[in-house]
Amino acid sequence: MNKNELIEQIAVSADITKAKAGLALEAFIEAVTTSSLQKGEDVSLVGFGTFTVSERSERTGRNPQTGETIKIAACKQPKFRAGKKLKDAVQ
Repeated sequence: MNKNELIEQIAVSADITKAKAGLALEAFIEAVTTSSLQKGEDVSLVGFGTFTVSERSERTGRNPQTGETIKIAACKQPKFRAGKKLKDAVQ
């Protein structure tokens, strides 16, 4: 399912227009990324899952073209951990 298909599904399920469903989806994405994850806060949706930010330390890697060893900088990594209801629905 891509973003447009998700917007259409939300519009049908909530009995709203696609434009309003698109705005709602954009608002959700904005709230998760900017309002929470960028500040280091977790977003927990009971039954669905939890969005978190984890720290990756600096490490060494290898350039596949040249075989040269390179340093990969430390960074923050977004993660998603599925909740029980989501796991059960997939089973």
